[in-house]
Amino acid sequence: MLTEKKKRPSLPIIGWREWVSLPDLGIPNIKAKVDTGARSSSLHAFHLHEFERDGEVWIRFDVQPAQRRSRSVVAVEARVLDFRSVRSSSGIVERRPVIMTHVKLLGLTWQVELTLAKRDQMGFRMLLGRQAFRGRFLVDAGKSYRGGKPLRKPKKPL
Repeated sequence: MLTEKKKRPSLPIIGWREWVSLPDLGIPNIKAKVDTGARSSSLHAFHLHEFERDGEVWIRFDVQPAQRRSRSVVAVEARVLDFRSVRSSSGIVERRPVIMTHVKLLGLTWQVELTLAKRDQMGFRMLLGRQAFRGRFLVDAGKSYRGGKPLRKPKKPL
């Protein structure tokens, strides 16, 4: 006897890499790898400096949203939610600060936890782990940029 499958609401489909916005951090566009194998999300951050504000731990750091554009740096301050031990793709366990921020993709905005790590040797400045998109999106591993690409500024003539 065949049982009738429950109908699930259809979810938007994203590709294995997408352009996202981090409005709370002042980052209009950053390329993210959508990683179903990673539990948590991570952001490339450097010059990390912890400080206290109103009895809470905060962190000041720089983000370089564009790969290979060292002049494009955004200075950010955020409240530290937690510190967690995270195993990197190379197997090394690191203690990383975790912040909470909004992510925008395909016109949807929601909060995610981001670990801060040096990702300058990685292909993407941001990793969007499955906790961030579970129940919100389906992933088409054969597609990229289903949400579109940001408009490029015209190059200045020499």
